[in-house]
Amino acid sequence: MTPVRPDARTLIDTFLDPGTWVSWDEPPADPADPAAPGSGYAEELAAARAKTGYDESVISGEGLLEGRRVAIVACEFSFMAGSIGVAAAERLTSAVERATAEGLPLLAAPASGGTRMQEGAVAFVQMVKITAAVAAHRAAGLPYVVYLRHPTTGGVFASWGSLGHVTAAEPGALIGFLGPRVFESLHGYPFPEGVQVSENLFAHGLVDAVVSAQDARGIAVRALAVLCAPRAGLDPGEEPDGRIPAIEAWDAISRSRRDDRPGVRALLKLGASDVTPLHGTGVGENDPGLILALARFGEAPAVVLGQDRRHQRIDAPLGPAGLRVARRGMHLASELGLPLVTVIDTAGAALSKAAEEGGLAAEIARSLADLVMLDAPTVCLLLGEGAGGAALALLPADRVLCAQHGWLSPLSPEGASALLYRSVDFAPEIAAAQGVRSTDLRGNGLVDRIIPEFPDAAYEPEAFCVRVARTLEHEIAGLLSQAPADRLAARLARYRRLGTG
Repeated sequence: MTPVRPDARTLIDTFLDPGTWVSWDEPPADPADPAAPGSGYAEELAAARAKTGYDESVISGEGLLEGRRVAIVACEFSFMAGSIGVAAAERLTSAVERATAEGLPLLAAPASGGTRMQEGAVAFVQMVKITAAVAAHRAAGLPYVVYLRHPTTGGVFASWGSLGHVTAAEPGALIGFLGPRVFESLHGYPFPEGVQVSENLFAHGLVDAVVSAQDARGIAVRALAVLCAPRAGLDPGEEPDGRIPAIEAWDAISRSRRDDRPGVRALLKLGASDVTPLHGTGVGENDPGLILALARFGEAPAVVLGQDRRHQRIDAPLGPAGLRVARRGMHLASELGLPLVTVIDTAGAALSKAAEEGGLAAEIARSLADLVMLDAPTVCLLLGEGAGGAALALLPADRVLCAQHGWLSPLSPEGASALLYRSVDFAPEIAAAQGVRSTDLRGNGLVDRIIPEFPDAAYEPEAFCVRVARTLEHEIAGLLSQAPADRLAARLARYRRLGTG
């Protein structure tokens, strides 16, 4: 059974609060040639307007989304297959520019076959000006949320359809660069099934969610609650509790490896609000061991990068794709001026042919470089295991927090023992000697604050996650009160003086 898909006006009514839609559209100015009166194209335009009740393939305007003023642009596929000519592009570009000028988040809902062939090269190059307008909107630090609908192909998908900070897609939607009908006509055989489908794009980390229009509204509401959250004047609250009972290094390591210890998913579920999971790199890769999400800890908004130890054990150790997912999050935080929270919980990076050929070492280096120079506030949380380069890649931050039983080491203690003694039997002694536990890390200036466990996070998962979230809110609020240049200078000075006394 063919699914019923909303037209542009129905979609906008689904997204926006009832009765709040206000159109921004002026009557389109048709190109004089080849749409001159009496031409075949002019007749097509007139027929499309009479049949669909739309005057062009795009409508634009504004409204309220859970009381928040937003701009919205949407394609109408029934109007000449949603194709973009000069008039539609001008309407789109003007709407994006107005949203930017008025400081509004922008929602985009493309559904298009791409460029309007009747207008040729001039229509084709309109994608450049639309893209430039979207890029300027993003450069202004304003959110851009995309909902890809059935079908979205060609130049539309290859321009403003693929530039969202957050991107969702309609279930079962045809989404791809070259339309399957064109491919078959050119090559004489059909395009492989199941490739240009929204669910396959999700599997490959190209979209963040595959949801109905109603659920896409919910994603937009939650995402904008974080992306548009106030950054100034946050109350840091009371200083978090810092009581830390003494514990041996190997005991802490053993506790950090418990299967029932809360990880980053539990932290987001029990300690955060307005959580919007993002999926993959956006350029064709995903790693289940690295969680990327928008969230709020108390009133403090953040982009969250979290290593999911459980999925690293079940699926695969963290690889280069996971670090590219992390770098997507760093770029997002930088562009939107959002605080970044990194969560370290890893037994170590992947050791494999695929990881080496995929550029694991280079991705660790790029993550380090991006993170240490990031112009957004940064907080690192050592939540549990912290072994090797995979942990180091998410470490350099303005403030580093550590759970009581978290730890950090150049290798796992077993790996260090094997390296030094050709046996894993000396792991407990090496862990003690290397100063890997939270109190040692604080004493050496690697950690700023230890978050206590009473007596173990596994025994008090909700209370622990709430405690962590409260500490994150406190630290983020403090960082947001600092001048960005001073914050970056302090971060660089911190790492420059490490180990020099």
